[in-house]
Amino acid sequence: MSVFKEFRDFAIKGNMIDLAIGVIIGAAFGAIVSSIVDDIFMPLIGIIIGGIDFSSLVLTVGEAQVRIGLFVNAVVKFSIIAFVLFLVVKAINSLKREAAKEPVETTPAPSREEVLLTEIRDALRARNAV
Repeated sequence: MSVFKEFRDFAIKGNMIDLAIGVIIGAAFGAIVSSIVDDIFMPLIGIIIGGIDFSSLVLTVGEAQVRIGLFVNAVVKFSIIAFVLFLVVKAINSLKREAAKEPVETTPAPSREEVLLTEIRDALRARNAV
């Protein structure tokens, strides 16, 4: 029973749950990026460069097939994911910098009574010094 309790404590830690959520969101984001690249970007790029369908672009060397189109798709997907992650990290770092800034404490201006008492004190010191 001790191993089960230990595993339960490990599994319900906040970091583990955050990691699991991150993996699930990452998988969903990967599917979205794949769809954007495969269904929108690559057909447009293919039209621009002369109607080439990148997904079927293959270079045959002997009996081997080098699927250049799939590699180009993977590079485009990686670039999009890397750029989005860069923006996310940049936003998080910006928020961290903002949170790290300590508010500047301004001392309030002295009240009339404080100013008057300070003047009286200074006058008494000056009188006693003579």
